[in-house]
Amino acid sequence: MKLRLTARVLPLVPAATLAVGLALGGCTSAPSDRTTRTAPSSSWETGAGAPEAAAFMKIQIPEGATEVNGAVRVQPQEKVYLLSFVTSERTAKTITEDLHPDHPLAVEGPPSSSLSGDGFRHLGLTPPQELKSVRTTSACPPCVDDSRRRHIQGIEIHISEAQGDRVRVYLTAY
Repeated sequence: MKLRLTARVLPLVPAATLAVGLALGGCTSAPSDRTTRTAPSSSWETGAGAPEAAAFMKIQIPEGATEVNGAVRVQPQEKVYLLSFVTSERTAKTITEDLHPDHPLAVEGPPSSSLSGDGFRHLGLTPPQELKSVRTTSACPPCVDDSRRRHIQGIEIHISEAQGDRVRVYLTAY
């Protein structure tokens, strides 16, 4: 009986030795002349601006809007689309309503995190979460069966005061 067990196990010894050697070899540190692999970081999509962001969000940039800016940030898991412009209060309200927000626009308390991060800085703008008296809301197109925007997971909407009776609209979508 002992001879049969040994006869079956003995051929497995080289394979087990190889497996242990490979496992231990994989646990050693890399030589110092090799570079360490890092996680991919975000970048800005070259040539993508306001038209691409507006097309993704399925919104029309209002006629008469000024200071129109947009960008697309490519991240490891998804793209984030940024769009900003200055328009009338009435137009900003119409755009917000068309996005079917989860809640009415409201001034937030302390600054909160944002999908845009500091992305609006890339456009030469102060990020909305750093401004005072900014009205904010969000929209979840899949949650409200917005068939035009079913490809969008979420939209952040920020409205800040600009010069005169105009407001700056900040939109972020992914």
